[in-house]
Amino acid sequence: MAQTRFTYPLDTLRQIALDLLGQAAAQGASACEADVSEGYGQTAVVRKGEVENIEYNRDKSIGVTAYLGQRKGFASTSDFSPKALADTVAAAVSIARFTASDDCAGLAEPELMAREIHDLDLFHPWDLSIDEAIERARACEAAAFALDARVVNSEGAGVSTQQHQFVVANSNGFAAGYPTTRHYLSCAVIAAQNGAMQRDDWYAEARDARDLPAGEALGRYAGERALARLNSRKLKTMKVPVLFEAPMAGGLLASFVSAVSGGSLYRKTSFLLDSLGQQIFSPLVQISEQPHLKKGLASGYFDDDGVATHPREVVKDGVLQGYFLGTYSARKLGMRSTGNAGGNHNLILKSGDLDLPGLLKKMGRGLLVTDLMGQGVNMVTGDYSRGAAGYWVEGGEIRYPVEEITIAGNLRDMFKGIAAVGKDELTRGSRRCGSILIDSMTIAGN
Repeated sequence: MAQTRFTYPLDTLRQIALDLLGQAAAQGASACEADVSEGYGQTAVVRKGEVENIEYNRDKSIGVTAYLGQRKGFASTSDFSPKALADTVAAAVSIARFTASDDCAGLAEPELMAREIHDLDLFHPWDLSIDEAIERARACEAAAFALDARVVNSEGAGVSTQQHQFVVANSNGFAAGYPTTRHYLSCAVIAAQNGAMQRDDWYAEARDARDLPAGEALGRYAGERALARLNSRKLKTMKVPVLFEAPMAGGLLASFVSAVSGGSLYRKTSFLLDSLGQQIFSPLVQISEQPHLKKGLASGYFDDDGVATHPREVVKDGVLQGYFLGTYSARKLGMRSTGNAGGNHNLILKSGDLDLPGLLKKMGRGLLVTDLMGQGVNMVTGDYSRGAAGYWVEGGEIRYPVEEITIAGNLRDMFKGIAAVGKDELTRGSRRCGSILIDSMTIAGN
């Protein structure tokens, strides 16, 4: 196995966490949880063949949450010395003494804790020297420049490798953790013609470096995307179907998750309040959560509260089957934790039968969106309005690139108006989905 770069064995982190629980109990805490973690990484960025940035990161942290009944105190430190640990526990307990009681505060119920922890194949350290990382980044960027003389500039190509390990423990008898890795490859370039410039990029991430694409292939693709945007035009204002390319479609899933997550629901800041069991998507939409995928970028057997995770159907035939709840938000809503403290785990939108060319043909006439700008999503009302760029499609084929337009609609209507989901699946972070075709949106242009 490749060399790890951790300072401490995982068993040492576990013992530190258990010691913290003991100290908190000795100081009068009725319950306690501790998080102990450390990480290491390196990143190399090359721009126009020259090294622009070399970064090493090594960090460690400890968080202690102490409870006095239903009063909660939290303190943290990056110092692992015995005195610092004792001071951190004392601070957490002291803070708890002065906070107001909250009837939803406290550890997750003991019966919800994860008791069986299995290997999800998340740890694949990459023995990559900084010189090798620089050469890989150079090769990636050089492939984009070699593609066409119109690729004239670069925002850089980067290679990053990160490893992290952690232990979560609480006084309900839970103590578990594991090491993980995450590796990145990215490239962003600028193409120019007749005084006009266009930028585009691409990146990939994986638990195992062997699952990353070849750097040259990624660089070429970034260059092809920038070149394809040259000679962009504007559009007139109209209402047409809109096809969100897979990387942009993932953002629609992110808005959905935010709208049906505990914090938004109990604060009543979501346009999908009380939507459980309701038809919120087109009937063709199926969304599942798969937290136990091998090598998954968001895999885990337990959430941040130590609650066991389980595979589940979140949306079936367009009907919402479940929210995303951690322990606290579940109690605020009078419900049960879904094991989502800290976020969702490998959310997967089931793909259809059409690839991207097939989706273009199905759309016939409309807009293919490949870039979005701004934060114009109102999660209270569902109103959606964002700057966009992409390609105008006529007769089922791309005709020319477009820019400086705005696409607008309401997420309620957009979700129900999903006409197709592509099989061009792409995994970005905790979500996997293909391109999404929406039957009608407003394009604001000239």
